[in-house]
Amino acid sequence: MFSSTPFVLTFALFLTVPLLFLIAPQILPPKQVPLPPPNNELADLSLFSKATVASTSSQRSVHSRLGTHTNPKPKIAFLFLTNSDLTFSPLWEKFFNQNKNKHLFNIYIHADPSATITPPTGVFENKFIPEAMKTSRASPSLISAARRLIAKALLDDPLNLYFTLVSQHCIPIHSFDYVYNFLFHNTLNRNKRTKQPFSIFPNYQSFIEIISDDPNLLDRYNARGDNVMLPEVPFERFRVGSQFFTLNRKHALMVIKDKKYWKKFKLPCLNLDSCYPEEHYFPTLLSMEDPEGCTHYTLTNVNWTDSVDGHPHLYTPEEVSKELVYKLRESNSSYSYLFARKFAPECLKPLMEIADDVIFRD
Repeated sequence: MFSSTPFVLTFALFLTVPLLFLIAPQILPPKQVPLPPPNNELADLSLFSKATVASTSSQRSVHSRLGTHTNPKPKIAFLFLTNSDLTFSPLWEKFFNQNKNKHLFNIYIHADPSATITPPTGVFENKFIPEAMKTSRASPSLISAARRLIAKALLDDPLNLYFTLVSQHCIPIHSFDYVYNFLFHNTLNRNKRTKQPFSIFPNYQSFIEIISDDPNLLDRYNARGDNVMLPEVPFERFRVGSQFFTLNRKHALMVIKDKKYWKKFKLPCLNLDSCYPEEHYFPTLLSMEDPEGCTHYTLTNVNWTDSVDGHPHLYTPEEVSKELVYKLRESNSSYSYLFARKFAPECLKPLMEIADDVIFRD
C-alpha cells in the first residue's frame, strides 16, 4: 500500500524553503556601521566646537575696538609642545619679562601626560592645558596636540591674534619687542596700504613654510598607501614644511574647523620611514585653502645639516656664541628668523650668559 508520509514531508519542505528565504534577512548579522571616533577624538571635537563658537561670536567686537584707548593691544599666543622638561624656560622667562606691557602675550603648554615633567615656575606656572594627550614622533598625535593648543588659545582670549608653535628645544633669538613689532607693525601697515575692506579678521599673514618641490614628496604622499589621499588631496597639491609656525587667527580657526583633510592625515602609515604627517598637514591645508594668506616660510630656523634619522642638527654648548646667534637670524627671505632649534639642554648656561648682550639686543 502506498504511504503518503514521504510525500507530505517533501511537500512541507517545499513550502518551508521559500519562507526561510523571506526570514533569512532578519536573522543575518547586522550590517557593519562606522565606529564612533575614539574618546580622545570626541574630546577634541568638543573642544574645537567650543573654540569655534566662542571665537566667531566674539571676534567682530574685538576687532572693532583694537587700537582704541579702551581696548588692549593684540596678543601673541605662544604654544609650547613638549614631552620633556622646558629646559630653556629661564631664557624664555627673560624674553617675556623684557617687555613693559605684560599683557601682550599668553602661554599654553601641551605636555605629554605619559612623560615625567618638572612643572616650570614664573610665567610658565599653571600654563599646562588639561586636554593634553600622549604624543608620538612622526604620527598624527603631533597634529592633534597642535590643534588642541590652538583651540585653547582661541577659546581663552579673543585678543590672541597670532599663534606661535614652538618646542622645548626652541629658543628666541630676538627680543620680545622685536618679535611683537615685526608681527603686528608690518602687517598693520600692509593693512593700511592695501585698504582692505572691513573683516572680522585683521589682514595679517601667516608665517608657515610651504614647499612643493621636495624630492621626498611622492614617497610621503604614498606613505598610507597608493591613492589613499584622494580625492581630497591630489598629489599636485600635497605640500611639506616645518611643523613650527606662526598662524593668524583666521588660519587658526581654519585649522580647528577642518574635517575634510584631517580624515586623510589621521590615517595610519604603512611605510613608517616616510611618515611625517605633522610636516604635511598644516602646509597642505593652508596651501589649498588660502595660499595668498601665507608667506610660505617659517620664522623658526632649523639646521638640517648632518641630519640623523629625521632629526635636525643638535647644537651643543661649544657651538653657542654671538656669531651663532647672528647666523641663526639670517634667512633667505627679506625677514629675520625669530626663533631657532634644536638645542641640547646643556646649552642653557652659555645662552643665558649672552642673553642680554647678544640675543635680546637687536
